[in-house]
Amino acid sequence: MINRLNALFPLWVLLLSFCAYFLPPVFLSFKSYITPLLMAIMFFMGVTLRLEDFARVLHRPKPIAITVALQFFIMPLSAWILSKALGFSTELLVGMILVGSVSGGTASNVITYLAKGDVALSITMTMTSTLLSVVVTPVLTLLYVGQSVPVPFNEMLMSILQIVVVPVIFGVIINYFLHASIKRYEPYLATFSMLSIVFIIAIIVAINQEHIATIGFLSIIGVILHNSVGLASGYCVAKWLGYNHAICKTIAIEVGMQNSGLAVALAIKYFTPLSALIGAIFSVWQNISGAFLAAFWAKKRS
Repeated sequence: MINRLNALFPLWVLLLSFCAYFLPPVFLSFKSYITPLLMAIMFFMGVTLRLEDFARVLHRPKPIAITVALQFFIMPLSAWILSKALGFSTELLVGMILVGSVSGGTASNVITYLAKGDVALSITMTMTSTLLSVVVTPVLTLLYVGQSVPVPFNEMLMSILQIVVVPVIFGVIINYFLHASIKRYEPYLATFSMLSIVFIIAIIVAINQEHIATIGFLSIIGVILHNSVGLASGYCVAKWLGYNHAICKTIAIEVGMQNSGLAVALAIKYFTPLSALIGAIFSVWQNISGAFLAAFWAKKRS
């Protein structure tokens, strides 16, 4: 029963997203639940991890370096190429570049967990790209847009610590003392995480309902293609370099899923509301595409 419920992950995403689009007030009242839900998901992810998982990752810096290189090269470059090819206005181009220039998002860790990827590696990748983005994001924005933007490092670091690091550490501690007992409940932890991310996606759809309704068709196509380029390039490059399926999935998700919330905040503060629309749509789409990929990859063994 639990496995069947988990296997229908994409269906729950579509159904609840559909409801959120047409009944946004119902979900908007839960806006404040996004952070607590993410923290709960990260805690239950931590419960499935052991200290050895992180020690193993730190002894293999190459996948992290490859992911960061792809993230800060492929994503902004593809954003620029797609914007030019689709004839985007300057405002929309700025939005695409900002999405392509920021670090990986917390949602990538959740999707990696649901896709049965390497969660410890994913968390380490997100932390690394977040730290580097303080310097890299302003430089890339200046290079592609002609205007540099200051990145709120302290706020980003505190957010990562609060939402990711602290809950995961507590989870790992619980695993250390109760490992034998926890093994029996792992399928239920995955179900809780799946239902939580479905609800979070619905809330994000509700928040951005007006944006989704007003943004042009080509803009949505641009966002879908941009996300797809990140996912495909991450997986293909990792596969070409000889990594196993779990690491290929992890790199693909980390490259394709961006900190779009930061992109929206930077666009609103330093550019225009229209530039922020791209980040808002990317936030919705990357979670939907990630949900479908997670469901597909969770069933695929090799």
